[in-house]
Amino acid sequence: MIHKLAPRYNYDVTLFTKNILWYFFSVLIFSRLFYVIWKWEDLKYIKNPFEFFITSDYNFTLMWALFWFILVFIIQTKINKDNINKYIDPLVISFIFILFIGYMWSFFGWQVYWRDTHIGIEILYSHPFTPIPYQVPIFPLAVIYSVLYFMLFSALYILSMYIHIKALLWYIGMIIFSCILVIFEFFSWKTDILKDSIWMNFTQFFALLLIIICSYRLYLLMKENEWKEITILHKN
Repeated sequence: MIHKLAPRYNYDVTLFTKNILWYFFSVLIFSRLFYVIWKWEDLKYIKNPFEFFITSDYNFTLMWALFWFILVFIIQTKINKDNINKYIDPLVISFIFILFIGYMWSFFGWQVYWRDTHIGIEILYSHPFTPIPYQVPIFPLAVIYSVLYFMLFSALYILSMYIHIKALLWYIGMIIFSCILVIFEFFSWKTDILKDSIWMNFTQFFALLLIIICSYRLYLLMKENEWKEITILHKN
């Protein structure tokens, strides 16, 4: 998707292809590391690197994967003295694109757990090797995430053909992405060291931070473009 959007946004895709190992290792190591930290009570038995990456849950932290991807991206653009703004809209579209695929994959791999509900869309898991600790139909959270992010990706992709304000789709996409996480993480039975103390987990906490930051940046962006429009009209 990054390659497909390159002609539309006029950027060099080799920024990503030439640095693919840096992206891969940073996302893999740190997203797993912080997941282990957040689930320390359950994962403190890990004693060697093999168990660190190959465990029965295969879980990684989405937010820290995103953080380290963006960090490597910023470092690379600084090194190349490149303009970040021409990349971030296609980046959020590509990110949402892989999310709906990833969540569907996690549905079949049992990485996203659900909890017992009575909404009418529950699914029964009876496979003998499933790690899901329920013997009753449970809420299909991964499927819900996948459907919602497919709808978000479709909307952003269509808007990208008509909206030419740089970073606008980035902020809109990240706000909606974060809102979905904040709302639907309440249907997850998983806990971490934060949820053991308060009503939200770490994913929801960082999603709320993203909503606040991106909403403020979106406000500044809209004010800036409003000022530019007024200036152009005044000159005319």
